[in-house]
Amino acid sequence: MADFTKRRPGAPPGFFAVEAAGLAWLSVPGGAPVAEVLDVTEESITLSSVATVRPSAAASRAFGQQLARTHDAGAAAFGIGPDGWDGDGFIGNAPLSLRPHRSWGEFYAAERVLPYARTAHRTGALSSPGLRVIEAVAERLNAGEFDDPAPPARIHGDLWAGNVLFTATSATLVDPAAQGGHRITDLAMLALFGLPYLSQVYDAYAEHSTLLPPHWPDLSGLHQLHPLLVHTVLFGAGYGEQAVEVARRC
Repeated sequence: MADFTKRRPGAPPGFFAVEAAGLAWLSVPGGAPVAEVLDVTEESITLSSVATVRPSAAASRAFGQQLARTHDAGAAAFGIGPDGWDGDGFIGNAPLSLRPHRSWGEFYAAERVLPYARTAHRTGALSSPGLRVIEAVAERLNAGEFDDPAPPARIHGDLWAGNVLFTATSATLVDPAAQGGHRITDLAMLALFGLPYLSQVYDAYAEHSTLLPPHWPDLSGLHQLHPLLVHTVLFGAGYGEQAVEVARRC
């Protein structure tokens, strides 16, 4: 099976280097497997091949357990980037700030919700009433309404189903936007665009984590707000409407 090279001529500085740093940081003993970086340049990254198979319940349970271990490896702060990385990063083709904060709510409002909502509003992809709805959620985040005692987790940051490659025994992670964040963020992202055997992933994760708040499924929409706003910036107003509806339910 051939190695895989992803190329982007004219990529912004650090585009592939931060991806490589994220994969290395997420490579935790006993954690979720990650693709091995074989080479990285300013315009490309080469990863080892992954023998993918059809998803299964058993592999999904193994992945859930391993993902809990990855998260529990921790991070120095909410919003901080991978160890050894200095600067910001990317989520897909969008810029991603990697600046540390003491509390999750403050970080999520300042670095994940408001910048993308305001960019979407400037480009016309988010209406003024919609922006006000999202700004109201940001005020509650800043006030600490959604904070809990769990320390920062070591999260993938862009854990939609396309970045989870199922293998015979588990799943391998690719294309991270790695950062210190909240555990629910990765779990909510798995649900946003649909992962097979999601309930098995969740059950195994919950069995091996003591740091999820009991009501965490009720917070999934809040954690999906950022990726929906990123999609609004990149792909337009349809995602903006979805983001506003999610914000209204927070």
